[in-house]
Amino acid sequence: MARLVGLPPVLDANTRLLVLGSFPGVASLRAQQYYGHPQNAFWKILGALWSQDLMTLPYAQRIEAAQAHGLGIWDVYRACEREGSLDTAIRHAELNDFARVLRECPLLQAIAHNGGESFRHARHTQALGLPVHKLPSTSPANASWSLERKLHAWRTVLEAAGVAGAPEAAVTAGTADDPGRQRRHP
Repeated sequence: MARLVGLPPVLDANTRLLVLGSFPGVASLRAQQYYGHPQNAFWKILGALWSQDLMTLPYAQRIEAAQAHGLGIWDVYRACEREGSLDTAIRHAELNDFARVLRECPLLQAIAHNGGESFRHARHTQALGLPVHKLPSTSPANASWSLERKLHAWRTVLEAAGVAGAPEAAVTAGTADDPGRQRRHP
């Protein structure tokens, strides 16, 4: 079984919420795009929250929209062995370096795990001293949750982090140079 390497993080100095998946599926790795499987609800959910049809946009513009809203995207695993796309098939996984997030994202307010496999590593992200949330997986394999139910859960977390509204609200909410908006460490 070949060793697979994940995608680079989508982070910048204005990231306020980081969504961590487990590891990109086959379609995502092939396309070199986060949530590249057309049945994955990730971009549909964000589009509904931002009143923007992200599914019709090229991937680069989807990433721009995420960053404009203060949303970062990454995975808990840097590399692993896996046949297919199911999380249950992941073997010999190597975690990403979560400490770099604090260095690169001075406005980071919270971390959200996209699904149960990602959330299994919440102890590592909780060590960063930020609120950590478990979100229902956007994967098509998570068929027990309807799109509406997933949307409601995601809306709650994204609104709390200030990344569910229009990007103009995100821009006026603060910048890295505004110490009043800096995260607080315990």
